Amino acid sequence: MRGLPPAATVDLDHDRASRAAGDKIACDTLVLWGGRGVVEALFDPLALWQAQCSARVSGHALDAGHFLAEELPAQTATALQDFFCATNGA
Repeated sequence: MRGLPPAATVDLDHDRASRAAGDKIACDTLVLWGGRGVVEALFDPLALWQAQCSARVSGHALDAGHFLAEELPAQTATALQDFFCATNGA
């Protein structure tokens, strides 16, 4: 893969191998994405991640671009805290 850093190519290789083996993420998964970014415009993030998970997938767009934690640190932290509290039954 021309132009990609080495870590990106290794990640893609691992993803392909996991999918070929039928591996799925087995824990509840939170998906957050920027509502003003490419992900919102081109993809259905919840459906994409649900296809890779055998457990519950939840999430939503935040009013940000690509860098959620940098653009909306408090909202990102709240979403993570809510997810982990709900997952742990707190």
